[in-house]
Amino acid sequence: MLTRDQVLHAAVRRLNSDPTTSMADLAAAIGISRATLNRHFASRDALLREIGERSLDHWDRSQRESGMAEAAESGDPEAIRDCLRELTRWFVENAEEFAYALANNRLEAMPELVERADVLADREVEFYAAAQRAGVLRSDVPARWIEHTIYGLMIAAREGLRRGDVARRDLEGLVLSTFLTGTGATPTASERQTR
Repeated sequence: MLTRDQVLHAAVRRLNSDPTTSMADLAAAIGISRATLNRHFASRDALLREIGERSLDHWDRSQRESGMAEAAESGDPEAIRDCLRELTRWFVENAEEFAYALANNRLEAMPELVERADVLADREVEFYAAAQRAGVLRSDVPARWIEHTIYGLMIAAREGLRRGDVARRDLEGLVLSTFLTGTGATPTASERQTR
């Protein structure tokens, strides 16, 4: 018999590949009866709430374990760069594991999840502002925009994986390089001299 965690992880995997999966189809895909699924999660909303809570737990953990607050407080560019790399690793992992929660509008209707997400986003914005002050990130855009940018990259990561457009092993590097340098062509040495 599957544990609640095993059921949840199997449900998330299925919802990542097909967000419209019904509870009956979800149970069948997991290999359990609908009654068993309902014993673990009384409704689709209960399942979504659990997915949302787990996703937020991982986001909070990524901030703590990457040393985000400490790096921001230090103001040290190298510590901030290291933290950005570590945060990116966590974000890529979370984007893959909790892709369904990244863009599910039904989670926006759960005020306690929205409130908690806002607190986590505000912490992250403070970190990006510190990175701007340290010269690690551009200072000509709002720190909140930078937070939206990394969120957008997580959606891109999720879609790239889901569609098979990118290899999992390349994803962290793609996200980090896109975040730090964008998608513009890198000027050649001669182009830099003529500017």
